[in-house]
Amino acid sequence: MVRSPHEAMHRLFQHDPGVFTRAFHELALPFDDPLEVALLSTDLTEARPIERRVDTVMRIVTARGPFLLLVEAQGDKDPDKPASWAYYLSHLLAKFGLPPGLLVVCQDQSTATWAAGPWQLGPPQWSSLVVRPLMLGPHNVPEVTDVETAAADIPLAALSAITHAKAPGIGAILKALVTALRDIGNTDEAQLFAELTELGLGNSPAIETWRKLMSMDLSFFRSETSQRLRAEGVEQGRAEGIVQGHAEGIADGLLRVLDRRGIVIDDDTRARIKACTDQDRLNTWIDRSLTAITIADLFTDET
Repeated sequence: MVRSPHEAMHRLFQHDPGVFTRAFHELALPFDDPLEVALLSTDLTEARPIERRVDTVMRIVTARGPFLLLVEAQGDKDPDKPASWAYYLSHLLAKFGLPPGLLVVCQDQSTATWAAGPWQLGPPQWSSLVVRPLMLGPHNVPEVTDVETAAADIPLAALSAITHAKAPGIGAILKALVTALRDIGNTDEAQLFAELTELGLGNSPAIETWRKLMSMDLSFFRSETSQRLRAEGVEQGRAEGIVQGHAEGIADGLLRVLDRRGIVIDDDTRARIKACTDQDRLNTWIDRSLTAITIADLFTDET
């Protein structure tokens, strides 16, 4: 299971390695479409008490021949990283005998500029080794804000959302991605990229925008967001209603769902819900609360 923004980033590349090629097409860099991709072991530990693990290592075959792609997600500046990258690249070359490349993915311009190097290792008068990572970040990954473009390449749209998580235009990117995911329906691909995007956004302010967009249509998602809304709201309300033997518990659960979704409830409506004793009607309101945009949507077709 994916458990962190860091892991979500490289899982995206594991699922669709070609996404890095398509991103670099935007920059006119000379990388061919992969003909064959194989995931390799990420354990680079030698016979000594130092454990070294890289995020993702792939063997990619193109028309120009095979090479190794090492993918690292970098959240902030780390002065120890260049030496680790040099070790990774040298070790992979020695182990597999194939030319290795390093791809670093960042979510902010400052970290991306720092990580790009080039890192020259050796005495100042003579560089023995130069590490020059390929970079993907908000400075060069396209902002996918068009639904048609997002639907044509869901992995690239997800990468756009993750790398632009802190950018001003993130709302339009997330809206395009959610709409594209809805269009492809209840599929494993939609569920996978919904989960990867949510985790890739991490604790950035964009996560709240994502959850609000997701909560507008939960019919095909099984992500943490939809499970939380159901588990913490609907099921609690209905369970409390059964335990208490009357509608009060269901009403409390309905109000909890609405509060969690950020829907404004005026005092009169809150009192109306609390005063309702019809459990069937309350259950109908709970079902509507999962997709409601405003509080008025709860009372559709009601006088």
